[in-house]
Amino acid sequence: MSIQTKRLIRFLARILVTISLLVWVFSRVDVDQFLLAVKTARWHYLIGVWVLTAAFFGVQSIALQVVLRKQGCEVSRANLFAASSVTALYSLVLPSILSTGVKWYILKKHTGKGSNVLSSMLYNQFSLLFAMIVLGLLALMLTNPSSQLLTTNSKWLLPVVCGGLLAAMILIYWLLANSRTGTKITEALGFLLRPFPRHFHQKGQDVLSQIAAFQKAGLRFHLAIATINILDGLLVGTLIYLFAARSAHVDVALGVLVWLCAIVFVLGKVPISVANLGVREVTLVGLLASYGVRTSSALLMSMILFSSLIFMAAIGAVYQLYWSWSAAKNTAAKNLE
Repeated sequence: MSIQTKRLIRFLARILVTISLLVWVFSRVDVDQFLLAVKTARWHYLIGVWVLTAAFFGVQSIALQVVLRKQGCEVSRANLFAASSVTALYSLVLPSILSTGVKWYILKKHTGKGSNVLSSMLYNQFSLLFAMIVLGLLALMLTNPSSQLLTTNSKWLLPVVCGGLLAAMILIYWLLANSRTGTKITEALGFLLRPFPRHFHQKGQDVLSQIAAFQKAGLRFHLAIATINILDGLLVGTLIYLFAARSAHVDVALGVLVWLCAIVFVLGKVPISVANLGVREVTLVGLLASYGVRTSSALLMSMILFSSLIFMAAIGAVYQLYWSWSAAKNTAAKNLE
């Protein structure tokens, strides 16, 4: 079986999963109630969702710029924002892991340092994922949604589990970032690469050597990146969900929106659907139901959040067309010479 055939099969599988999840969601929604929710929605909040989404991408550009500088790569925030927007465009048809490869290719062309860019992106994504998981666990501990479903004697279970996971996450982050323990972990990963082909092994070693540079960066650097990502998720990410909820008349506590945002973000990294469609809808409809939110309102909120991805993809399409036009113009100019 060829590589292209395998990719086609995986893509068709993601489409099947997406359709199945969406069919399940829409089967639980009353059409009349959904149309009423659309009619009564406060659409002026939609502009806020789009603007805040652009702000979220902007803050991520700042974080990645700082990380890239640590690897000797100078890229402007405008180019980083453009690369992220184009990545959002490709994420409509590619899973998040593969669409990130588009961003790597763009930044590689700007810097000429493929392994440096890849290690920087891996570090930044790991830091952002860590920040979102930490925020989600803290929000779950504070809001304790299980208190509405479990008996009095079992209400402590979720906060204790979340506290244990939070401690484990912080320990793992420290072990990876620490120069002593982190170096040993990268050495172990390098040993695991030995059975692979020579070219793949060499590329993997290059990336691991670049990651090792972050492990020697010092505590201040790690705290700075973690702080930027936590603030981005807590302030901007939560506001995106707050505006989407207000638009769809979803009334839940702010802490609930924090862990919902974290859960959807983490699940979005799992490449099982197209553009996270279906996963986001099932998550919001299923979890918000325990707070008495109608499925029609939860579905509308999910669609509003999806529209923010469409908004960023539209910006990415403009950048892509501009780059294509500039490349064609430069090629024509060289031919005339």
